[in-house]
Amino acid sequence: MSRRHSGICLLVLVAFAVRLPAQTKPGAQPEFDIKAHYTKYEYPIQMRDGVHLFTAVYVPKDASRTYPFLINRTPYGVGPYGSDQYPKHLGPSPEFDTAGYIFVFQDVRGRFMSEGTFVEMTPHIDNKKSSKDVDDSSDLYDTLEWLLKNVPNNNGSAGIWGISYPGFYTSSSIIDTHPALKAASPQAPITDLYMNDDAYHGGAFMLSANFGFYAFFTPQKNPELPKPGVPFDYGTPDGYEFYLNAGPLANLGKYLAGNSALWDDQIKHDTYDDYWKVRNLEPHLKNIHCAVLTVGGWFDAEDLQGPFKTYHAIEKNNPGISNALVIGPWVHGGWARYEGNHLGRVSFNSNTADYYRKNILFPFFELHLKGSPAVNLPEAYVFETGTNVWRQYPAWPPKNAASRILYFHANGGLSFDPPAAGAPAFDEYVSDPDKPVPFVAYAAQDAPQEYMLSDQRFAASRTDVLTYKTEVLQEDVTIAGPISAKLFVSTSGTDSDWDVKLIDVYPGDFPVHPSGEESEARPRTDVGPPESAMGGYQQLVRGEPFRGKFRHGFEKPEPFTPGKVEEVGYSMPDVNHTFRRGHRIMVQVQSSWFPLTDRNPQTFIRIPDAKPTDFVKATERVYHAHGRESGVVMQVLPAPSKAE
Repeated sequence: MSRRHSGICLLVLVAFAVRLPAQTKPGAQPEFDIKAHYTKYEYPIQMRDGVHLFTAVYVPKDASRTYPFLINRTPYGVGPYGSDQYPKHLGPSPEFDTAGYIFVFQDVRGRFMSEGTFVEMTPHIDNKKSSKDVDDSSDLYDTLEWLLKNVPNNNGSAGIWGISYPGFYTSSSIIDTHPALKAASPQAPITDLYMNDDAYHGGAFMLSANFGFYAFFTPQKNPELPKPGVPFDYGTPDGYEFYLNAGPLANLGKYLAGNSALWDDQIKHDTYDDYWKVRNLEPHLKNIHCAVLTVGGWFDAEDLQGPFKTYHAIEKNNPGISNALVIGPWVHGGWARYEGNHLGRVSFNSNTADYYRKNILFPFFELHLKGSPAVNLPEAYVFETGTNVWRQYPAWPPKNAASRILYFHANGGLSFDPPAAGAPAFDEYVSDPDKPVPFVAYAAQDAPQEYMLSDQRFAASRTDVLTYKTEVLQEDVTIAGPISAKLFVSTSGTDSDWDVKLIDVYPGDFPVHPSGEESEARPRTDVGPPESAMGGYQQLVRGEPFRGKFRHGFEKPEPFTPGKVEEVGYSMPDVNHTFRRGHRIMVQVQSSWFPLTDRNPQTFIRIPDAKPTDFVKATERVYHAHGRESGVVMQVLPAPSKAE
């Protein structure tokens, strides 16, 4: 499932999102019987270098017509294994199963029943000089050559799709496209693992998600069948406690019981070095000749940036092809397995995932693989949170969005007007790495998906978090596109993180149950929990960390001079959100976000080598004086029209 999500059960769910569309509701029609309608085959398909990749193929029993291939390549296993063992579902949604496809599932190199050596984010080889030069593009090419010749009743066309790591395999497999490949849907694809994908964000290591992932995703001796997984024992339900007690980052490898090789690679390469550069798929997304539908979620805690990088790289490098982007109000893989009606306490007022599956994804593949009637899909089909409506644009970001800056002011003010000359110069706080700011207000071992829009009132009350907010909005403010932080800062240390959060503050009279759902009626026999009041809720809209030593580049970190004012600017993932009239816009700034990211010692040092004595308190200042205006840059759509 997820490339990095740390809960083992959730990992299995997302890895097999292909198996898990939305749950059948009571009283609905019986599930489609896969075994009654498909015949399963298992093949060791030989690649050009002699390595055999294990491939499960499900062929419709109705031989009166031909079918396209729909392929999913994964490092998480293609179970159930055995030619007489069938899953309950095959396609991305039930519509695919009943419509008829030849479904193909393949273990990638070095995973489970496939031969070869697994390589994290296999680097693409642009110029292949011999049969020994192999990558995911060549592996799909060789697989398709074999399938076309050996599987009867195929119509000569193929599509590929996948979520998260399988999303990467989708993107990497369509480079130098095989002529039979007509459509691809990379979903939550990892694209540049260091640059704001799973591993690092703004140079800060995404701690809890990565540790939980590599406690589960370990090297294998292949071929081998899946083994029962044993959940990692944190010894406490509170990840904040576990990681703080574990001490410096270097201490965590010992918990992985000799299976730390993949984890070690992540932490020891703490700058943007050659290990990461060759794994950046973005510059290689060329010579693509199939239609592409890239999918992501606004609240994807693992791979939010990947879909945008993939979409833009394909758009730039492959003019003339059908290249579309879909972003909904979803967590990682949520479009395949949830309803998408709400996330945590925030409602979206409709079954957004079902709408996408039936009206966007299924028609896309039907059109390009079967020639079914065309669907009028825009280039960008995005859900606007806040107003809870789907928007259609001819490009992303919308061309009519204008860049504006929300400036910080004294006394916690926030405004599109810059601070006046003579205004107070800065705000400050003390950041203590021994008491870092938590990223959620409850105990969690991993990175809970709800954190992406979690209530931030707990953080606003801390003395080591700066809070700025606007007056009550008199009109809606809609932002669409990337946002960025522009800060003028100083620190008493030699390094510091600068974490910025953009927040939607609900009015105090916001309904208790905004979705219209009432709490379950039950006799009051004891004191119940508090009502889930949404009045004053501080919804995280977008948050992103940044490690200050990378302010001049991620290849060569540079220390701060204590007390020296410097500019720190960095980009944050895209947003499509409306701050409604009656709400306020808030920005919070802090220097830790734990254990979402690892702790910065606030001493300039290679953090993987840091010792307990390297962790020191630091006084952090954020400036908002004339000439040193800190703020957040955003793309604002004109009112009242929001579409071109």
